[in-house]
Formats: sequence, structure tokens, C-alpha cells
Amino acid sequence: MRISTASVIVAALSLGTPAWAQVQGTQPKAPPQAQSDESTTIRSIQVVNIKDLQPDVRSKIEAVVAKASEDDLRNLRGSIEGSAEAVSALKAKGLSSSQVVAVNLANGVLTLFAKTA
Repeated sequence: MRISTASVIVAALSLGTPAWAQVQGTQPKAPPQAQSDESTTIRSIQVVNIKDLQPDVRSKIEAVVAKASEDDLRNLRGSIEGSAEAVSALKAKGLSSSQVVAVNLANGVLTLFAKTA
């Protein structure tokens, strides 16, 4: 599983966060409704607690999180709150958007990585 800043940006954009895109220095080339790129279509959402991951995957996620500012995380979490499906997936696991530290979008699956105490 590859976790990268680019995938975090793609996932955040797919949830509709122009502020996240601007913080990262990228501008969408077309309005969101005009974008029909198959790679940004979310078909399902999974929630993963990073403490349940293998150490090598966990370290990759933690490296991405270390590069993110508080504003980045706040914007990302705000985007998650704007998606009823994402909020529902988190609630089903007993979590909230405030615990999400990274996201990944691959093959239509949005993965929300949460960190619990």
C-alpha cells in the first residue's frame, strides 16, 4: 500500500476541499462537477486505525502526518465532516473526524486513517 502526499491531496480534493488544494499549491483545472476522472470516484470508504497496521505501513503514514500542518489537518477533517458517507463510516467504527490523520484514495476506495489514544 502506498501512502503519499499526492494521494492525500487527491482524496481531499475528491471530498471537495478547495482550501486544502490551495494550501498544497495546486489548483484544479476544471470545476469539480466537470471532473469525471475515474481515479477520484469514491466507491467505498474504509476506516483503518493506524495502530492496527504493520510497522512499515504505519511509519509511512506517520511520515505523511509529520509533514502536514494543523491547518492542513483541520481542512482535511472539515472536508470529512462535509461528507455524510465518511462521517457515517467513522461513526460505525466509533470514531470521529478529529481522529483522522491521513487519507488515501486508490481504485475507488477512500481509506481514512485514524489515530486513537
